[in-house]
Amino acid sequence: MKENIRLWSILAVVMVADMLDMLDATITNIAAPMIAKTLGGGQELMQWLGAGYALTMGVLLVVGGRLGDKYGQRKLFLIGMAGFTLASLACGIAVSPEMIIIARLVQGALGALLIPQGMAIMAAHFPREMMTKAFSVFGPVLSIATICGPILAGLLIRADIFHSGWRSIFLINIVIGTLGFIAAYKILPKDTGNKTVTIDGTGSVLLGGMMLSLLYGIIEGSANNWQTRSILIIISGIVLLLLFIWRQMKASNPIIQPTLFKNRGFSAGLFLGFFFFGIVAGLAYLISLFLQLGLGATPFDASMEMVPLSIGIIASSLITPPLIKKTGRNIIGIGLTIILTGLGIMFYQLTLAVNNPWAFAPAIFLMGSGMGFCFGTLFDFTIGDIDPEEAGSASGSLSAVQQLSSSIGAAVITSVFFIVQRSAAINAAMGYSFMAIAAAIILCIALVRLLPVKAGNASH
Repeated sequence: MKENIRLWSILAVVMVADMLDMLDATITNIAAPMIAKTLGGGQELMQWLGAGYALTMGVLLVVGGRLGDKYGQRKLFLIGMAGFTLASLACGIAVSPEMIIIARLVQGALGALLIPQGMAIMAAHFPREMMTKAFSVFGPVLSIATICGPILAGLLIRADIFHSGWRSIFLINIVIGTLGFIAAYKILPKDTGNKTVTIDGTGSVLLGGMMLSLLYGIIEGSANNWQTRSILIIISGIVLLLLFIWRQMKASNPIIQPTLFKNRGFSAGLFLGFFFFGIVAGLAYLISLFLQLGLGATPFDASMEMVPLSIGIIASSLITPPLIKKTGRNIIGIGLTIILTGLGIMFYQLTLAVNNPWAFAPAIFLMGSGMGFCFGTLFDFTIGDIDPEEAGSASGSLSAVQQLSSSIGAAVITSVFFIVQRSAAINAAMGYSFMAIAAAIILCIALVRLLPVKAGNASH
């Protein structure tokens, strides 16, 4: 009994850390226009707020896991939690666009140190039956945390605690992070790590430089009419990408195992995941911007009007497991088709100049329903043909791709939106953005046929 209480306490601490990450990954979707209005920075700041966090999280996620293996998971968990809390404070007291962007980058980097440790601690100390129970709780709670991020942001901004406005969405992390740190210090088991573990520092630098160059070039270029400097920065990012791939082929301890790319199913899933998670991040942000900038919704109203997306995700997630047995990998294609249908309905409404935000609820619900069919299943089928000894590297690579594609997807889609908006009505900007998203969805549907026929078991 006492041992069970200890294990559930560890799970609770790990879940607090993961919930902080999930909430902060999406919380600025609602607050971005208000933050930009307060601090200045306009379009570029709105794009960086979400993309910057996902960028450093994705670049350092795998490295963070290796650092935990080397120096001890408990130590890295505590460093990550303390640093994440301080970075949240810096976001909450920011007085300039540059300050909050840097704070968000640091927040994502510290999150990347924090998040991998929890799963490693559980894997080391939980018996198999406890891990099964933990996963049954973990998945739904984290899904709800992701969905509730924008809703929580809207509620906090409306509450205007101590007249803090949007700052409260970051300052609340001080309370949660401090309590989480104290609990982790008292509850998490001590470990010494393994000093023989090696980390591919060169590969990490190349990956970080590549992503930063591409993201900066896209955001800077879209805001400043694609000047030569922005194009050169994007080209440098492509060069760094080639160097990163070369490094992964040569390094003794690569970030991504090169053998994984010889597996057609995994490679297809990795590319599909890159486009899918970019679509999800960009679409959710785009709809939030439209509700606020186009229809004049307050952050709270926009968060409520996004609730159908959350309901759709939850509803389809609940009915997905039994459907997998009947449909196999086609469940992902079905989900993508549903997203495309919702997109088409909203596109048609935009051509009719519909201005009642709740009129878009059915289309938004459909998009969420399609997303719910894809979230967990995409990972499961991607690792369907992976050898057991490669499962850890494969899962880590997929998680990193999820974060990195979220940053790139949000930046690309909002760039299309802002570029068109300069010379056309906001409905036209939404229409062109939707066409770009639709093209990416069609590509994803084509890739589904290349996935393994059966799902893997790594996530269950």
